[in-house]
Amino acid sequence: MKKITSVIVILLTILISCNKKEMPKKTSENTDQKKWVDSIYNSMTLKEKVGQLFMIAAYSNKDKKHTDSIQKIIKEYGVGGLVFFQGGPVRQAKQTNLYQSVSKVPLFIAMDAEWGLNMRLDSTTRFPYNMTLGALSNNSLVKKVGEKIGEHSNRLGVHINFAPVVDINTNSKNPIIGVRSFAEDKYNVAAKALAFTEGMQSKNVLASAKHFPGHGDTDKDSHKTLPTVSLSKERIDSVEMYPYKQLFKNNMAGVMVAHLNVPSLEKEEGVPSSLSNHIVTDVLKGQLGFKGLVFTDALNMKGAANYKEKGEIDLVAFKAGNDILLMGENVSKGINKIIEAFNKKEITEERLAHSVKKILAAKFKVHLNNYKPIEISNLINDLNDNESKSLNEEVFTNAITALKNENDFLPIKNEEDKKIAIVTLGDGDSSSFLKTLKSEIKVDEFSNLKEVHKLNNYDKIIISYHRLNSRITAKISTDDKIKIEEIAKNNKVVLDVFASQYTLENLSFKNIEAVIISYENSEIAQKISAEIITGNKNSKGKLSASINDEFKSGSGIEILK
Repeated sequence: MKKITSVIVILLTILISCNKKEMPKKTSENTDQKKWVDSIYNSMTLKEKVGQLFMIAAYSNKDKKHTDSIQKIIKEYGVGGLVFFQGGPVRQAKQTNLYQSVSKVPLFIAMDAEWGLNMRLDSTTRFPYNMTLGALSNNSLVKKVGEKIGEHSNRLGVHINFAPVVDINTNSKNPIIGVRSFAEDKYNVAAKALAFTEGMQSKNVLASAKHFPGHGDTDKDSHKTLPTVSLSKERIDSVEMYPYKQLFKNNMAGVMVAHLNVPSLEKEEGVPSSLSNHIVTDVLKGQLGFKGLVFTDALNMKGAANYKEKGEIDLVAFKAGNDILLMGENVSKGINKIIEAFNKKEITEERLAHSVKKILAAKFKVHLNNYKPIEISNLINDLNDNESKSLNEEVFTNAITALKNENDFLPIKNEEDKKIAIVTLGDGDSSSFLKTLKSEIKVDEFSNLKEVHKLNNYDKIIISYHRLNSRITAKISTDDKIKIEEIAKNNKVVLDVFASQYTLENLSFKNIEAVIISYENSEIAQKISAEIITGNKNSKGKLSASINDEFKSGSGIEILK
């Protein structure tokens, strides 16, 4: 009988526990975070709390006067963080250690490192542009790039990377986004952004998606003016905001709000999106439910700076719902304006605590509660590791895109009775491409195109176009266009472009036998592309953005080695 009673008691206990709603248990980390955040917050003066909202620009290529001025601002105003720009890694590491040593609360260190630290710093690894990554079918490679950029950022004491860019570049004339975008297709952009973010945040570096609500369909630069996005609310919601919705489901740490005029989302004329309460608070935080850090784009950019007086703009940005105010034109005025508004009850303690505690919690997450100075020794080697070089090679091997290959024109091999010529165009270096080609096939070089008629004696012509700055998306010159079309009209030609695909919008492909888009004019891109032409590598990439009606986004053929 005792046995039966015991069994019944056990069964009843199980049933009760199954039906009982368990309260979620706080992890020790959450408890430790709350303790640290509250202790720091409660020890701050009002001025220090407001100071946490500000991040200011720092450079490691400037003189002692600049360094002294940054130290002074840190000590006097207790700013929350720094955004580093041009310089070098060792100089930046030493400056970071110095600035951290004089700050009462550990500083957030941020950078624009969209394609790695090399976007701002010398002596560091450059990874491919987003538009190149957009040509990959294998998103695990994008994750690896994110991991490496995160690893390098973490090594240099950088806690926030203002990346990935999730603008959907549907306007080929966009002067500021272009190759910084993954693609013109929202699904491709979202998938690549997710992979990149997962990789980078796994290395304890916070990601910040930009430029909300979408800078892809603009033809003006917000550094210089306030661009207008003339899209309907429905279009923005279904296309431009699509990647954000996916990222918000997957722990995106931050979002940067752009300086854009978006009439369908902000009814008051001329109010930049970064300063719009409706766009920041109602749409981003309300409708989309974003809980992470909200950054303004740099407030010294003309797209925002022209809207209000210095200092006033910082207050408007904070009232709009932003947590962190980047690079205001006058920090002291901005801080004083927010303090003044607080004292007038225009800003509540609750509102201030919401942002400041969110900032402190993020600092805890990147271990700034246990800050350690950056180790200088071996820094350059760590930021230029062999793994990064191999990863770059793997990316270009999978991204370079063949668009045309009539009658199996490629690959090109040495044939005793065939003569091959190469013509290089553009303002960029072509040495790695030429060296790799010459190691496999016999080619004659032509740079003086006054002798174009001599090309008629050749069986195959390789035309390579090299742009010094691969970020530029402007069309090739009329002169180069005429040269390519004239040579193709009278010869059998493969055209290889070491620049954005957008450069070919004005070109006729009618008489060109084979076309390859190599995206960038790096040594690695040149080497891999030459190996595709000579049959030592397969072409695998797909166009990340359209060139014309014939070669649309997703186009790409396989050329087997």
